[in-house]
Amino acid sequence: MKKKIAILGSTGSIGESTLDIIRKDKKNFDILLLTANKNYKQLIKQVNEFKVKNILIYDNKYYEYTKEKLKYKKINIYSSKNKLSEIFNRKIDYTMCAISGLDGLKPTLEAIKFSKTIAIANKESIICGWYLIKKKLKKYNTKFIPIDSEHFSIWNLTREYSNDDIEEIILTASGGPLLNSSIKVQETIAPDKAVMHPNWKMGKKISVDSANLMNKIFEIMEANRMFNFDLEKYKILIHPQSYVHAIIKFKNGLIKMLLHDTDMKIPIFNSIYDDKIKYIASKKINSKTLNNLNFYEVDKTKFPSIKLLKKIPKKNTLYDTVITIANDELVNLFLRHKISLRQVVTNLVKIINLKEYKKYFSKKPTSVNEIHKIGKLVRLKTNGISV
Repeated sequence: MKKKIAILGSTGSIGESTLDIIRKDKKNFDILLLTANKNYKQLIKQVNEFKVKNILIYDNKYYEYTKEKLKYKKINIYSSKNKLSEIFNRKIDYTMCAISGLDGLKPTLEAIKFSKTIAIANKESIICGWYLIKKKLKKYNTKFIPIDSEHFSIWNLTREYSNDDIEEIILTASGGPLLNSSIKVQETIAPDKAVMHPNWKMGKKISVDSANLMNKIFEIMEANRMFNFDLEKYKILIHPQSYVHAIIKFKNGLIKMLLHDTDMKIPIFNSIYDDKIKYIASKKINSKTLNNLNFYEVDKTKFPSIKLLKKIPKKNTLYDTVITIANDELVNLFLRHKISLRQVVTNLVKIINLKEYKKYFSKKPTSVNEIHKIGKLVRLKTNGISV
């Protein structure tokens, strides 16, 4: 029987990678839904190739374009006004949630109801809305798989263990493009240089977060929300090769680590096939690779973002939204040449220390609208302080 799946955000890099995996095994899959925001041309190509009968495009202008382009085809075209309940009347096997930014939270929450398994590749949704996501997963008995390589690795290594079994959880960081640069470079580097990641092909925002190590702060926040392990057990090590993605030290003395090539298709592939042994082409293991794996402590002077670990809540609260949105806006300002890369972190510290945000430190999110409302206010304040 074909596996029935949906891909939310099919025109982005994670969505495209998911489709590339399915492309090699089309006979075993039935894509029931693809969604996009504005990239209707790519969406139409995907629809034609995979014979998809349902598509949803969120931007109203491009929704009209899409309707016009596909008016002679028997395809159901939905807009942001439609709900998934209008598309599905029963649970499908697998949904990939790959819509970027906080815009992905609402569709993710809606998709949980209609999915036996949901894979999430969206930092903002997990960090800001995990409390809401967790309730939905439990309510609808939906299996959850994280897709970021670090979280997939932790999930894979610790599924049979509890907090009491684990002594330490190490996430690895490549160090990004500035690992061997001086601190002064962070004050002068141009955005187009800061996004040149040495190992991964990523979007501009996540590449900037990698350059100043903010991505690791967010990854620990994600991991702490998703897994029932104490925040104090997490640690970051610099690992320039990006071959080891997580290391777990158990209290019985055993240490386990998960390694794979720098290819997001590997965790995606394994989430789709649900631990069944299937073949994905990857590089052969050789002794030269294994003999050149290096690990270093993080230089807190060069990467002051690491100090923010002391400021994050131990559970998902609205303070997570303050940190996430403030950083997002500061990265936007850096990419627009308004502030330096160094100022992203220094300004972030100023903003999250404001008295008006302290009240959110222990307040759990109650709705998506509440998260978006606070996010808008934080964006305005961040601009006001930084520019």
